Amino acid sequence: MDTKFLGFGVGLRTDHYQYVVDNKPNVDWFEVISENFMVAGGKPKYFLHAVREHYPIVMHGVSMSIASTDPLNLDYLAKLKTLAEEVQPEWVSDHLCWTGVHGVNSHDLLPVPYNEEAIAHIVSRVQQVQEILGREIVLENVSSYLTYNASEMEEWEFINTIAERAGCKILLDVNNIYVSSRNHGYSAQTFLQSIQPQYVQQFHLAGHSDYGDYVIDTHDHDVPPAVWNLYQEALQRFGLVSTLIERDDNIPPFPELYAEMQKARNIAQRTLGPYQKTRDAKLATLTN
Repeated sequence: MDTKFLGFGVGLRTDHYQYVVDNKPNVDWFEVISENFMVAGGKPKYFLHAVREHYPIVMHGVSMSIASTDPLNLDYLAKLKTLAEEVQPEWVSDHLCWTGVHGVNSHDLLPVPYNEEAIAHIVSRVQQVQEILGREIVLENVSSYLTYNASEMEEWEFINTIAERAGCKILLDVNNIYVSSRNHGYSAQTFLQSIQPQYVQQFHLAGHSDYGDYVIDTHDHDVPPAVWNLYQEALQRFGLVSTLIERDDNIPPFPELYAEMQKARNIAQRTLGPYQKTRDAKLATLTN
């Protein structure tokens, strides 16, 4: 998988299907939740194909449970592969986490201990998934609210090692970095500076709920100033990376999300200049 730059996109949500089909907004690409379309037909699939006619699509899942000790769900992976072959997305992503165990789905994105045992387990499963799907996958860092006594390294070292050994890419959620850094008292800047640029395929930008002593990744607010500032630092570190505005609850009218997307585009232009300054050139300066 190359690290081509798709531009600036928005997560496609049910509330906006008709608006997008009718108005064809000036969005570079859309990301869809894979599980919403893993069906034989119906209205969601109709809109998915209508959008796909005009825009690149990325598939983003929430149920792979790549870090679980349960066996991989082969039925789920078969359906995911069928959808990917049908849609031909730019890439397929999910989360570096577990969502359930012993057959029980928590419907949450749960963190793992950062140690060699977990790395070996996850790398093996990523390689199996990539073989089944016939493509590399992209894994997202999740927000977290606890740490494990069994951890032996920092999260960024854990993520880099998995990407290197498994041959996968990273979806760097800038909001999740901020949330976890607040909850655990580490430097978000250290996280950014420690991730290897060659593995980063995509950025997510979103909002959260700030309760002072802790922060919850709710994805139901506008992107706040602290996350915008961290995004600018991410651009300085990684160059042009396909960037998405993600909103999962309290969904506003589409033009409001479009305005946030435009803000991301404007920040990138101010930070890095015109788009002819390619990501490949930026990566070359970072890795040499």
